[in-house]
Amino acid sequence: MSQLDMTQATLPELLASTCERYPERSAVYFKGMQMDYRTLTERVRRFAAGLRDLGIEKGDRVGLMLPNCPQFPIAYYGILQAGGIVVQITPMAVPAELEHYLGDSGAKAIVVFAPLLPAVEKVSLAANLKKIIVELPPRGDVYSGNTILFEALFGSGELLPSVPLTADDIAVLQYTGGTTGRSKGAMLTHRNLVYNAFQISGILKGAKDKSDEEDQDRILTVIPLFHVYGMTVCMNMGVLDGSQLILLPRFDRDEVLETIRDTKPTLFPGVPTMYVAVNAHPQAADYGLSSIRYCLSGSAPLPVEILKEFTAKTGATIMEGYGLSEASPVTHFNPIDKQKAGSVGKAILNTEAKIVDLQDGMRELPPGEAGELVIRGPQVMSGYWNMPAETEQVLRDGWLYTGDIAYRDEEDYYYIVDRKKDMIIAGGFNIYPREVEEVLYQHPAVMEAVVIGVPDAYLGESVKAVVVLKPDASLTTEDLIAYCRENMAAYKVPRIVEFRDALPKTAVGKILRRTLREQELANAAPEGKE
Repeated sequence: MSQLDMTQATLPELLASTCERYPERSAVYFKGMQMDYRTLTERVRRFAAGLRDLGIEKGDRVGLMLPNCPQFPIAYYGILQAGGIVVQITPMAVPAELEHYLGDSGAKAIVVFAPLLPAVEKVSLAANLKKIIVELPPRGDVYSGNTILFEALFGSGELLPSVPLTADDIAVLQYTGGTTGRSKGAMLTHRNLVYNAFQISGILKGAKDKSDEEDQDRILTVIPLFHVYGMTVCMNMGVLDGSQLILLPRFDRDEVLETIRDTKPTLFPGVPTMYVAVNAHPQAADYGLSSIRYCLSGSAPLPVEILKEFTAKTGATIMEGYGLSEASPVTHFNPIDKQKAGSVGKAILNTEAKIVDLQDGMRELPPGEAGELVIRGPQVMSGYWNMPAETEQVLRDGWLYTGDIAYRDEEDYYYIVDRKKDMIIAGGFNIYPREVEEVLYQHPAVMEAVVIGVPDAYLGESVKAVVVLKPDASLTTEDLIAYCRENMAAYKVPRIVEFRDALPKTAVGKILRRTLREQELANAAPEGKE
């Protein structure tokens, strides 16, 4: 393992250390092109110098709005080496969201994928940016004003000394999904992110045989790097270990399977919907999935039935974990030597966790009793950018209040029940959507399912299931409800079932329960639904 001190190192030092150890190792694979660690590090240094020539100083915020491509790690580590703070921005952001990200962060520049430039130019704040740095411009395009090409930042002049950084400096503003009002920028320090990379690396290294500890891992990187999961578990951990990042700009099932066949990755970090898609491919096992040592699942709960089906079809092991943007993100992982299906595992190295009551969060609950999961550890953010009241609400005496309902067993394995705000209260009964979804996923015709609460004049709320069927499967509402009645308490059984061809998802593939709720409210008649 690197000689870096994980409590004091910065992200640029992490990259420099790996380059010193493995300069000729392939760092990035993208559509047949490879870049070694020496070349990556050199381009990062020159990009950082170019940013400083543009006037970017320590503490300045720089937006990063790119899909997975080699320019992402160059820009990410380059911004940090210049002393800047990376503002992660999804390429799917609409102008109103961009206005918030740029305005709230006070960004001085943005690195953007050329086809997304029109969206940036619609934002009134764009005119105040020092530079809009454009990557991969369409041939023939001419840029003017405050716009500059990505490659133009790689000058040939003398490089300036590195900007002094400490582990306590903010490295990234990671904006949360904004499920409760304005999207909030979680302030993640260099220590937060470096430490979390070490924590996850240690877990995976424990799974390796002594004989292959120095073998290079190849990480299938289809999780977006602008998402906190991809940033840490693919990019930062990958760089720490000298791994190769096999970059894919988006999840396309056939392309993913073909890439696995051609590049033989050893690690596949994914989300449940990706494993659902692979399960649905009739020839998935023919694509050489045996090269993958571990699949890592995060971002959303993994239904037990999906885990079992994927393992049976491919022979690959899925390790489920848990995290959130405010914790860099990983806090829990299933141990290699003893995994429990349905559990997100135990708190990872130097991380504390407990379950507290849902009323005021002051009383710790015993094993088996559901309450709010709270976490304390070196990966927990320093707070929300410019939002002291919200910071005070979620960070109390060093504990991060996650808003997730969970319980732990006698062996300190944790089980996520649901988001605190997603709980359905029907006729006085508390119903956790995941409990119902687990049963729905066990039906042989169901490929994807999500459960929401909808207004009910009598019960307060009713349970509604939105379901996507497997290809060529057929199922009626009556049959599915009858199935549910056989497998769960009567008060949990969905009263309403809607079949769809697809479910709304985030860029990382997480099902958007909030969007379904909003659609339901928008479509509701004034009298309310039955």
